[in-house]
Formats: sequence, C-alpha cells, structure tokens
Amino acid sequence: MSLERQLKIALDESRLLILGAQVLFGFQFNGIFQDLFAELPIRSRALACAGLPLIMLTIALLVAPSMQHRIVERGQDSPRILALATLLAGWALLPLAIALAFDLFIAMERIGAAPLGAVAAAGFFALAMACWYALELHMKAKRFRVREDKLPPKPTPIETQVNQLLTEARIIIPGAQALLGFQLTVTLTRAFQQLPPESKMAHAAALCLVALSVVLLMAPASLHRIAFGGQDDAQFIEIGSVFVVSAPAALAFGIALDTYVAGRQALESATAGAVLAAAAIITFLGAWYVCPVSCRWNERRARAATSG
Repeated sequence: MSLERQLKIALDESRLLILGAQVLFGFQFNGIFQDLFAELPIRSRALACAGLPLIMLTIALLVAPSMQHRIVERGQDSPRILALATLLAGWALLPLAIALAFDLFIAMERIGAAPLGAVAAAGFFALAMACWYALELHMKAKRFRVREDKLPPKPTPIETQVNQLLTEARIIIPGAQALLGFQLTVTLTRAFQQLPPESKMAHAAALCLVALSVVLLMAPASLHRIAFGGQDDAQFIEIGSVFVVSAPAALAFGIALDTYVAGRQALESATAGAVLAAAAIITFLGAWYVCPVSCRWNERRARAATSG
C-alpha cells in the first residue's frame, strides 16, 4: 500500500476516533450545568471534572499528527507522520476509556448505587482494553514484519494534498461545532444564571473563540468551492493550511476558558478551575504548536549542518 493511501486511512481513522471524544466532551461540559448535578456526591463531581482533562488529552493526541503534517512537513507525506499518527491514535484511546468509565460510574450510581457504578465502570474499562488493545496487540504479534522501504518518499501530488487538507479540517470541526452548540445551550440553564460575573464573561469569551474556530475550519471548503471552483491548486493548499493551523489555537483557548468555568462550578473552587484550565492550555498548545515548531526548527538546523 502506498504511503499516500496509508496516511489518508490514518487521518480517516483519527476522524472516526475523535468525533466520539469531542461529542462526549460537550456532553460532559453540559452535564455540569444541569440542575441535578449539584445533588451528586463530591466523589462523582470530582470524577466528572477528572474526565474533562482526560478527554482533552485524547483530543490533543488525535489532532497532533495533523498539526505536525501542516507545520513540519508542509502537507507532504512522510513515514514519520504515518508512524506518529499510528502511535498517538493508540495512546489516545487510553484516557478516553478511563473518562468513559468515570462517566458510567456517575450515571450508574445515579440510577442504582455506588457498587453498581463501580461494577459497570470496571466492566466497561476491561471491555475497552480488550477491544482496543489486547485484540490489536495479539493480531500484530501474529503478522509477519513487512520490510520497510528505505527510499525517500516521493513528492505528494497536489490532489492528495488537497484531500488531506480537507480531511484534517474535518477531523477537528465536528467536535468544535458540537461544543459550540452545548455552549449556547448552557446559557439557557438556571445554573448558568447563578454563576459569578467573571465565570459568565469567561464563558462568553470561550463561546466567541470556539465560534471563531468553527468559522476558520469551514473557510477551506468555502475557499475551494467558491474561489477555485473545486479545482486543485497549490495556492489553495497554502491559504487553506493557514486556516487549518490557526483554528486549533482559538479552540484551545476556548476549551481552556470553559474548563475553568466548568471546574469552578463543579468543585465550587476557582483555584481548581484555574488548575484545570492551565492543564488544558498547556496540553493543547504543547501538542499542537510547541512540539511541531520544535521539530521543524530541529530539522532546519539538521539540514543547515548537513549542507554546511
């Protein structure tokens, strides 16, 4: 299978994995503002807050290969990006499984009792580990190792670059749109009306940032269709890449601000909310910008040293 085909499949798989994580994040955020959330035991509220950074870590890991592809490789396919997408997709499922187990415990405890919640959470986590890791590792061990091609990859065709650019936008945008919908819904809840003014302003800023992210992520499709008539063009790749690389920054700050609001509301502590928000922004910016820029800088230094 060609490198182009393998990377396209890897991006499609990341899109499949991230959609559930992004929608779950929106539901989890929205749940904190439901009227009955305050009646949950402190243990369940803490687990709900713990689930937020876990799902954020999943999202950060799944989006990271696309940012590396845009920033470091400039849209060119490489074995490094393919290997990175495979590695991070595997690791991203672990925090997601833990977060889902936490959510099941909260729901089942609400329906029945704490023992029922513990059994459901443990059972689901074991099932997830079996379906997501044990089976895959078993099948991988049985396969013959394929000899890797050591030849340098060929330049990626423009039509492939266009397809991958639009796919990378589709990886992020569904969750951003779902989160925006939840953010708008939250403003109509009684719990939101009881928030302190600074939390309301933080949510307003977060709402605007996520809306900005959605606008930026929709721009490449509009640009490709209206300006270029759906035709593949190198200029479209250049402009579209700017939108796809810029949009996650607004999304990262929007999620961080809303994490502060949700954490403060759930744990009744501004400090706890600030810690969760700081963890979110460090995770997102580190995975999406600091690491890719660092890799690109190191590659430039290596090329300069070789040519010198």
